[in-house]
Amino acid sequence: MRIKIASVGEPVLRDAARPLRPEEIGTGRIRELIEHMRETLADAPGVGLAAPQVGESLQLAIIEDKAEYQATVAAGELAERERSPVPFHVLINPEIELLSPPEVSFFEGCLSLPGFVAMVPRARHVRVRALNETGQPVQIDAEGWYARILQHEIDHLHGTLYIDRMWHRSFSSIDQHSRHWKSRSTAELVTHFRPK
Repeated sequence: MRIKIASVGEPVLRDAARPLRPEEIGTGRIRELIEHMRETLADAPGVGLAAPQVGESLQLAIIEDKAEYQATVAAGELAERERSPVPFHVLINPEIELLSPPEVSFFEGCLSLPGFVAMVPRARHVRVRALNETGQPVQIDAEGWYARILQHEIDHLHGTLYIDRMWHRSFSSIDQHSRHWKSRSTAELVTHFRPK
């Protein structure tokens, strides 16, 4: 079963999602939702998906940054973004703590706003406390791109999209980004787009 990804403008993306109750975690309904979200994420493809993006206003997100997604990315770009593979995992009722200021900016996109990207400042280092799919508590200390993915997905659970945090002058279609901005250094992009 394929699940349609909610697109920007749909109310579910702007509402704060409700926490899952302990008795809901591990039920057939939630297990099925997680599996459908995983299939949807792989089909997209993407590195993270929050339940509101599939029309469910629940504090549940999945993350997986596969090595195959990074195979075509230059080594220098991977190093600059501090990006490495992240195995599949589930976050339920996550709480995030920024352990550094939101001062690392890269272009970012979203499955709910396909075809566009923008520079978004994020914290380089975060700590997340959540429950996994069996209801067990987990703590994640993440840096670099993984920290960015966590911030992006947890924002979805609070009705926030990357366009709320982006540097507005950097907003671009993917085609124009590839044509004009992709080959430029991050330092040049920051100088060009950082709000004055």
